[in-house]
Amino acid sequence: MDVDAYRAVHESDWQRLSVLVRRRRLDGTEADELVRLYQSTATDLSVLRTRAPDPVLISELSVLLARSRSKLTGSSDSSWRDVVRLFGVTIPAAFYRVRWWTVGVMVVFLAVAVTAGWWMATAPGAVEVMGTASQREDYVQNAFAAYYDPGTDFAVTVWTNNAWIAAQLVGLGITGVWPVFVLATNAVSVGAAGGLMASEGELDVFLALILPHGLMELTAVFVAGGAGLRLFWTAVAPGPRTRGRALAEEGRATMIVALGLVFVLGISGLVEGFVTGSDLAWWLKIVIGAVVLAAYWVYTLVLGGRAAAAGETGDLSAEEAGELAPTAG
Repeated sequence: MDVDAYRAVHESDWQRLSVLVRRRRLDGTEADELVRLYQSTATDLSVLRTRAPDPVLISELSVLLARSRSKLTGSSDSSWRDVVRLFGVTIPAAFYRVRWWTVGVMVVFLAVAVTAGWWMATAPGAVEVMGTASQREDYVQNAFAAYYDPGTDFAVTVWTNNAWIAAQLVGLGITGVWPVFVLATNAVSVGAAGGLMASEGELDVFLALILPHGLMELTAVFVAGGAGLRLFWTAVAPGPRTRGRALAEEGRATMIVALGLVFVLGISGLVEGFVTGSDLAWWLKIVIGAVVLAAYWVYTLVLGGRAAAAGETGDLSAEEAGELAPTAG
């Protein structure tokens, strides 16, 4: 099925539903129209999930249906329960679902980074690829540390940059190639920087400035890479499910991972913006970074493990995914 053609035919209804959802008050005719459009959009989502699983479009329609359902029920308590469920069950379950992919990406990433750093620090003439002698000296003695300038602007810049990397890993994960390229490029970059610092006897400075925020920041990158690669592998080997259904389910769970990473990277950005370059003792900075990382894994393994044991996968419920539509009772 041609997704673009299907969207062109039905998008006006989706846009109209979105308009009705945003209105504070509806008259009788508009309320009836809202119910009708909710049901038709749920049908559209069901068709897309089975015949043309586009993770982005499926995610958009799922969110629209969730907002529409809240409008129909008119319950603020339900909205708060949805928020609590999202952060207490759905997001940790999605993180838990990709935990082994996260660990796998981490192991390979660190292996590449350490290899690149070792080569940079020990191979004759290797450091010359990093620039002239004066440029290398300025980087080691000034630029590397100067980069971590404490403040809100720096924290926002860091968050934006890391969110962009994570978005590429998740959004283009289904290609299989792009996540590997992005991860390899970043691994070599981190390793080369560490190797250059080590060659000048400043490895301790490198670790003191990288570890406070890097423990969580890099883990977030590993999570994004793992989620993207899992989506790719689902396309290759969907298992007992049809490929369309498998991609739809995995695509929704991957979008939940991406949503969770927005907050994880926000915390990492705060650490990098206000802790890494601060005047705190280096050991305290690293302890803060370690505590943040430990909190992530407790959140994932404890809440996520509990949710998984209860049958949660990080995917949307049948109603949220549009498999169920409201009916008159």
